[in-house]
Amino acid sequence: MARSFGQAEGTDRIIRRKLSDEVLDRLRSMIRSGELRPGDAMPSERALMDRFGVGRPAVREALQSLHQQGLISISHGERTRVQPIDATTVLARSDDVARMLLDLVPANRQHLKEARRMFELGLVRLAAERATAVDVADLRAAIDEQTAQMAGDPVPFIKADMAFHARIAAISDNPIITAASQAMLRWLFEYHTALLHWSGREAVTLADHAAIVDAIEAHDADGAVQAMLDHLDRSRDALAPMDQGRAPPPERTQPK
Repeated sequence: MARSFGQAEGTDRIIRRKLSDEVLDRLRSMIRSGELRPGDAMPSERALMDRFGVGRPAVREALQSLHQQGLISISHGERTRVQPIDATTVLARSDDVARMLLDLVPANRQHLKEARRMFELGLVRLAAERATAVDVADLRAAIDEQTAQMAGDPVPFIKADMAFHARIAAISDNPIITAASQAMLRWLFEYHTALLHWSGREAVTLADHAAIVDAIEAHDADGAVQAMLDHLDRSRDALAPMDQGRAPPPERTQPK
C-alpha cells in the first residue's frame, strides 16, 4: 500500500539551522580531518567569512563554541590556535557538570563509588600483571610522600592519596583508562576530604597502600585485588554513616 504524502511530514521535515551551527560543523570537520592540526593557527575571521560565505557574527559565534568545547584557545592579543585533544583534557572539561550531577542527585555519589570500586579492582589486577621495578619504586615513593603529609592540613595528604591511585592506573599504559581514573578521583575529592581526615584514619590508609604495593611487586594479581578490596571496603564502611549524617565508626584493627 502506498504511503500517503502526509505520513512523511513528521520524519522528512527540513530544519533550519543557524549559520553559526553550520560554520561550527565545518570547523570541527577541518579539525577531525587533520586540515587543522593541534598547534596550528586558525584562519582569520575574514578568511573564514570568505571561505564559507557568511558574516562575521556567525564566524565569531562558531569560534566561541569551539573554545568552550576546548578545541581551540582564544587569547587576547594572540592568534587563535587548535588545542591538543586527549582523554585527560576532554574529561577535565566535564568536572563542573559532574560535580553538579553529584550535588543535585546525591544517589549518584553511591553510583560513582560503585563504578570506582569496579575500576580500581580491574586496575590493580592489571598493575600486578604489568608492573616494572620503576612502577613499584614510584608507588613506594608516593606512599612516602603521603606519609610526609600526615600532619597538618588534610588536603596535601588527600592529594597524595589521589596520586597513589593515579599511579596505579598509569601502569595500564592506557591514556583513556588513566584519564577516567583521574576524573573519578577528582569528582570524589570533596566527598573524601572529611573522611580521610578523621583521626587515626591516615595510618590505616597508609598500611592499606603498602599492602597493595607488596602484592603488585610480587605480581600477585589475586592478592592485589584482595588488598584493594579490603582498602575500598574500609573506606566504604567509614563513609556510609557520614552519608547518613552520623559520625564514622571506630577504626577497625588492621587485618594481619
